Order: sequence, then structure tokens, then C-alpha cells
Amino acid sequence: MDFAQLTAFICYRDLEAAQRWLSDVLGLDVVRGFGDGQQLFHVEMRRGGAVVCLQHDDRGYDVPAPKGDCVGSGLYLVVDDAAEVDAAHARAVRAGTTVLIAPEMTDWGNFRTELLDPEGRQWSVGTYAPGRPDER
Repeated sequence: MDFAQLTAFICYRDLEAAQRWLSDVLGLDVVRGFGDGQQLFHVEMRRGGAVVCLQHDDRGYDVPAPKGDCVGSGLYLVVDDAAEVDAAHARAVRAGTTVLIAPEMTDWGNFRTELLDPEGRQWSVGTYAPGRPDER
């Protein structure tokens, strides 16, 4: 089987604010960043095996407004247990984050919360690991 890896790549108008939110709310750490000394252009962040690359949005991409509890696409951070979901939710609330779904257990056995980052992108934090063999 060929090696493959999927890494999220997201453009933000305020890259520094996005970096702080991802660090403060979701616990991602900066791996490296690139800029010209005055402006940050690219940041790579990681938490465990989860990696996300951020780039400065100099073209003004639109982010869809939520319809109900979803913007139509998003990113999903898998964590070890419900306590980590609750902790991320609490940090998000303290940061003034829009919460789409408070921590809940889904019908498919995922304890999760749904949040909007500072520029309106949807992030899910949950305990279900897609692609992992069902251990139930």
C-alpha cells in the first residue's frame, strides 16, 4: 500500500488570530512559521498526529454562514476522551467562540462539540476516530 497523508490547509485573513485560537482552544502547537518579519504568511500547527497548515488569505475568500448547526464543511479533531471534548468546549466558551453544538453524545457513539473559529470555519472536536476499526 502506498503511503498517504492528509493535511488540512486553510487560508485566514487574520492568521495570527487563527493561530492563537487553534492554540488556546484546540491545543495545537506551532511547528514552524514563515513571514517577512512584519507579517506572517504560513504557519504549520500540530497536535499529536493532527497537522494543519494555515496561510494568510490575501484574496478575501468567503466562508459560508452556518445553516443550522453546519457550514457545509469543516475540520474534525479526534481526541482521547469526553473530558478533552468538555475542556475544548470550555476553552472555546471562555474565548467567546460561537458554539454550534454543545458537548453531546451522538447516535453513532461520538461525544463531540461543534465550534466556529474566529473567521467562521467549523471545527468538530470528538472522540470517534473515523477509519479506525470499530472496537465496540
